[in-house]
Amino acid sequence: MRITFLGTGGPRPDPTRQGPATLVEAAGLRLLFDAGRGVSTQLVRSGIDVVDLDAVFITHHHFDHIGGLGDLLMAMWNNGRTEPLPIHGPPGTVEIVDALFSHVYARDITFRIVEEWALSRKLESPASMVEVRDIIAGDVTLQRGVRVMVGEVEHGATALDLSADEWSAIGFRVTADGHSVAISGDAVSGRDLGLLAADADVLVMCAYLSEEEIASPYEEFLTTNVLAGVPQAVAIADEARVGTLVLTHVREKSDEAVAEMVARAGGSFPGTVIPAHDLLTLQVP
Repeated sequence: MRITFLGTGGPRPDPTRQGPATLVEAAGLRLLFDAGRGVSTQLVRSGIDVVDLDAVFITHHHFDHIGGLGDLLMAMWNNGRTEPLPIHGPPGTVEIVDALFSHVYARDITFRIVEEWALSRKLESPASMVEVRDIIAGDVTLQRGVRVMVGEVEHGATALDLSADEWSAIGFRVTADGHSVAISGDAVSGRDLGLLAADADVLVMCAYLSEEEIASPYEEFLTTNVLAGVPQAVAIADEARVGTLVLTHVREKSDEAVAEMVARAGGSFPGTVIPAHDLLTLQVP
């Protein structure tokens, strides 16, 4: 199993980090988790053709996590993909993908189809290229013994009093060949995150703010209720007994600040702490 961190930044445009996107390769399958800005280009930079993904999983619908989804799907279609692509995400994912094809890119799609007909070639709509499923919890069984467990995670809904229809977030656990990787999305402790992360070889965890940056009631509220900072990520990983904690979704900061952040995390976590950066590749085990 191999993990490639295609994008490790957050909602603020950061020239050193693209939007959240993590590629997990397991048993020959290529699974993409989230599709932030720049994901198509980052796939190519990592040596993977955009048409060669086997499934896409979305943790939640903040723009930084889905900002590159439309570009990715249209690039796949433009590059000749016809095989259906499974897409799994929280409630509303089906609606978003439908809107991309029926509204956002509708004129582009019409142009391309008519253009191909003019050249005596038939081109199906990209809607026929996807199989989209809204999911909140359960298992997704893929080929070659790869299993993806899906569970609800806490990403602000409780504190902000949002219903499941208004806001849902999910996390994932990929299991293959006796190894497991958990992907939290932007989560804090609670709901199914402990189950997803329990005894995982690797936990990919949001660490938006360092301990030093949690310095006001606003940051305290944010890291307690909405998305974890480094201290919260360490506590979650420690309780779940994970082997390696990878810190991602990092707010822009200097290399020195990142090094200090990791040193502090390593001082209170018995496993390995790795700071993610764009195009970092991690082999599991």
